[in-house]
Formats: sequence, C-alpha cells, structure tokens
Amino acid sequence: MVNTEEFIARLEKVLDFYNLSAAAFADKIGVQRSSISHLLTGRNKPSLEFVMKVVRSYPEVNLYWLLNGKGHFPAQATSENPASSEKKVQTTDQSVKKQIKKILVLYEDGSFEAFDQLPNN
Repeated sequence: MVNTEEFIARLEKVLDFYNLSAAAFADKIGVQRSSISHLLTGRNKPSLEFVMKVVRSYPEVNLYWLLNGKGHFPAQATSENPASSEKKVQTTDQSVKKQIKKILVLYEDGSFEAFDQLPNN
C-alpha cells in the first residue's frame, strides 16, 4: 500500500517543481480543487484514477516514484518519445525472453498492490 505521508511529500515536490498552486494543479489534471486539498492534508488517500491523471498530465512524473518513492523525479530523459517506444514494444522479436520486474494489481475500489522480486520459474 502507499504510505500517505510520503505520497503527500512527493506530490508537493511535483507542485514545487512546476511552481503550481494546488488549485492550478487540480485544474491541469482535471480534478476538483477540493480533491487536492483533501489529499495534501491527509484527509483522503489517492485513488488510482488520481494517480493516473497525474502521470498522464506530467510525463516527467514516474509512476513508481509517485507511488512508492522508487525511481527518479523528474523522470530521466530518454532519446525516444512515448509513441516510438510503443511501436518498438509491439514489433519486438518474440524470441527475446524478458524478465518480469514488477506486477501491479489494480482493484476496483482504486487501491492497488505492487509485487517485486518474483521467484524465477
């Protein structure tokens, strides 16, 4: 589960990085201003929908960093744009064996669980 206090600290870093007020941030990601206020005060926990709106609106925000502090913010730049990397995934040679790094289980109520370090088969 997400540590709410740490999530709030990371969300505040995002606001500071973009020099945004909570109201401007809410407008940008398409949520009610009160939602941001309730998150920042710890009254509410972030929903999956909220987290995904942040990640979609701000590509520099790494999903794993936002959720659990792992990774970097701002996300390290890559030489490709997202559209070209999607193509690359779709046309990847199937003979290359890939290792699973993490599995994310999303529940209908907006909560989730992340599983790291899966046993090798």
